[in-house]
Amino acid sequence: MKNVVLIGMPGSGKSTLGVLLAKAIGYSFIDTDLVISRKADMTLQKILDTKGLDYFLELEQEVGEDLECDHTVIATGGSMVMSDKAMQHLAKNGIVLYIDVPLDEIKRRVTNIRTRGIAFHKGDTLDDVFDERVPLYEKYADISVVFENAADIEKTVDKMVEKLNDVL
Repeated sequence: MKNVVLIGMPGSGKSTLGVLLAKAIGYSFIDTDLVISRKADMTLQKILDTKGLDYFLELEQEVGEDLECDHTVIATGGSMVMSDKAMQHLAKNGIVLYIDVPLDEIKRRVTNIRTRGIAFHKGDTLDDVFDERVPLYEKYADISVVFENAADIEKTVDKMVEKLNDVL
């Protein structure tokens, strides 16, 4: 049985939706951001602040490439799609589901871009991150679900289950 690999922008709801989706389909749940944090023994933001973006992206790629599980919903960090090797590995035994959230909603949800542990280049804005990553999310996605409003979380999980039933 395949895993479900959630991709999307920071603030798209991967972790929140992932837990609910895992419960709905009877899968385990892993958040790669937590795996990275545990592996480095520091928060994502501290990794970025002390070790730098390149180190963070290498560590994220390593976690993505090394992850071995089944029957698991995997919430990836928003920048996991920047590693083709990691995404190829995750997709090999998984359905990649892109949680598509419009930029204006991402901006409403993510107010702490400089302290949240988001991997981005110095001087980049949330607009820049969005513009860089959306084509990658679309490239790797097997299926996608639009999640515009946090009030519709249950409806979004239902849509995810429905789309997954078509491919699992």
